[in-house]
Amino acid sequence: MRLKIVPVTFRQACAFIDAHHRHHRPPRGMKFAIGVARGDELVGVATAGRPVARCLDDGVTLEVTRSCTVGEPNANSKLYGAVWRAARAMGYVRLISYTQAGESGASLRAAGLLPVADLRPRPGWTTASRPRPSRGVDNVRRTRWEICAGK
Repeated sequence: MRLKIVPVTFRQACAFIDAHHRHHRPPRGMKFAIGVARGDELVGVATAGRPVARCLDDGVTLEVTRSCTVGEPNANSKLYGAVWRAARAMGYVRLISYTQAGESGASLRAAGLLPVADLRPRPGWTTASRPRPSRGVDNVRRTRWEICAGK
């Protein structure tokens, strides 16, 4: 059976991410979510929303905030490609996402995204005015990837 893109609700996407994602909890909000299925079985989801970095939130940039699969071959790249096609149809001109050190980015590359920035490790999200618990992703180098319309 071939992989096919399927619609998913915010609730379905969050439940899938909660059950299968090793790095993060489900996102707080999103613009939309897309699923990928093999037959009737959901094997992956991606959520897209406003960029987390305020300086990138220009109204025409969208960020893949979560991409999560059960390990199905090609599911991640199929999700990234579907998110980009949907984003373009909605008028967005740039799509960004991030990988952590040690992740190859093969699925992003397969979907046409290119690495554009190596980011230093972030000490965490906690501040004196807003303490937050560590999620196990602090102090990890990241790479920002992007694809732009017309490139």
